[in-house]
Amino acid sequence: MARRIVWTQNANLTLKDTLLYFRKRNGNNKYSRQLYDKFNEILLLVAQSPTIGGQTEIDNVRYIIPHPDYMIFYQYDTRKITVLTLWDCRQDPNRLKTKNS
Repeated sequence: MARRIVWTQNANLTLKDTLLYFRKRNGNNKYSRQLYDKFNEILLLVAQSPTIGGQTEIDNVRYIIPHPDYMIFYQYDTRKITVLTLWDCRQDPNRLKTKNS
């Protein structure tokens, strides 16, 4: 049974900012659409098999890498996948611990 996918407000804002950045930088939506589709494609797989992502130190929180530059951290239960954050891997990893502590 596939779980429903829910984005937290923080994750949704990060997604929108990321897509808007590439739209402005490239002058069109082509890359933003490809990135968005890739994120959704991998999340559909996660919804079917939530344990495919890498483990974190927190129970039921995992991560998956849909693109070399991005990680999606998510929490799961029997009914849903909650996207906690979309992380740009080019950032300082110490910010991730501070941001989500």
